[in-house]
This record gives sequence, structure tokens and C-alpha cells, in this order.
Amino acid sequence: MLFLKQLFTWWNGQTLNTRFYTWRKGNYVGADQFGNRYYRAKSALPQSIKERRWVVYNGYSEASTIPPGWHGWMHHRTDVPPTQEDYKPQDWQKPFLPNQTGTPGAYRPKGSILSGSRPAPRAADYSAWRPE
Repeated sequence: MLFLKQLFTWWNGQTLNTRFYTWRKGNYVGADQFGNRYYRAKSALPQSIKERRWVVYNGYSEASTIPPGWHGWMHHRTDVPPTQEDYKPQDWQKPFLPNQTGTPGAYRPKGSILSGSRPAPRAADYSAWRPE
């Protein structure tokens, strides 16, 4: 079953090509609290970027499950991965919340059909422009 998932889907962890590339060239860097595994490999074009970095998701490929420390490392904002430094999130950084689109927890603005409230009345302070 795992073989079929890797053969026919890209949203379940990794594909067969990613598994093969990781096996051949990937150097394991670390894992986060969600079980995502991070890898790196030397770039074929060292003039542009010195290394290629990627993540193998634990379960569905959901980019918002990458914590802020790993996000900075993945996008080459820092050279040191969070496993090699004492990374601590800032006070203003929120914990992970999965994408709520299509669920009852999704944002529904006031007046939305799905919010269950009536649309807001039009403001009376608007007057249409008329050319003179």
C-alpha cells in the first residue's frame, strides 16, 4: 500500500523519486515536533546556492506544519539548523494551527452566507458622485 501511495500521490509524504534522491544524495539534518524530516545535499550549481534543502512530511504535505526555526533554515535565512543551535521561538510567534479552510473553524466574515449572520446594513454616509 505504501508503494502505491508513493507511486501515485505526491501529497502523502514523499514520492518514489524523492525517496530515491534522498537515499542517494540526502544528508539527514534533523526532525521537528511534527515528525517532519529535513535533509540537505550539495548543489550541482555551487555558484548560485551552495546546498539544496528539502523536507519529507510526516503524513500529508502541508507547508504550514514547518515550524518557524526550520522555515528559516529551509529558505536559507540561516545556515545553522535548529537542531545544532538552541532555538527558542519568539513570544510573538504563534504555535502551529492547521489550515482551517473547508472546516467549521474556517474564518467567515460578518455577512458571509456560511457565518449564519445577516449582512451588515449599508452605511448611510455614502453619496454617489454626479458630474456637473
